[in-house]
Amino acid sequence: MSDAEAPEPEAPASSEEADSNALLFGVWDVNEIEYNDPSTKRYIAVTPIAHTMGRHANKQFKKSQISIVERLVNRLMQKEDNTGHKQKTMNIVRDALEIIHERTEENPVQVLVTAVENAGPREETVRLKYGGISVPKAVDVAPQRRVDQGVMFLAQGTFNGSHKSKTSPAEELARVVVGAANYDVQSYAISQKEEKERVAAAAR
Repeated sequence: MSDAEAPEPEAPASSEEADSNALLFGVWDVNEIEYNDPSTKRYIAVTPIAHTMGRHANKQFKKSQISIVERLVNRLMQKEDNTGHKQKTMNIVRDALEIIHERTEENPVQVLVTAVENAGPREETVRLKYGGISVPKAVDVAPQRRVDQGVMFLAQGTFNGSHKSKTSPAEELARVVVGAANYDVQSYAISQKEEKERVAAAAR
């Protein structure tokens, strides 16, 4: 073949194109995630990167740029069984996403985003002191705190259901996430949200 007929080399893909084609854990597409709650949309980041190695650890409010999957992993690591074991905890979340997909036949990352949106309380109470008297007062919850609370409830429900139990953490996490995504009031995350909002409503 002559030099004139040689095919031109393809241009390398840009970093943005590479990111758009990347898959979470090499399996799940995160490019078409839908958000039902516009108030928390900017605080729920979905990226194909599940381990940023603490890139945003020392930057205030930068946690909202970390993937919601990694934030869930970090929250699960705060429990005594997983403290300091990030790879172990990532395997739990990876297995849970596969179980969620088997049960719902949907993108498990989408199910997780919906679960976090549903589990975040919109109202809570604070204590105000008038003289020597402490009085509860209902306040609106900031969107970023709603996301934090939603992730916390998912992690707590997973720990409570799997600690000293025959149920594996991955199975329990999948159950908690699916229950929250379906707004099942019997699930731990939704029951905790409803309880916070009930107490706040009584303090208005």
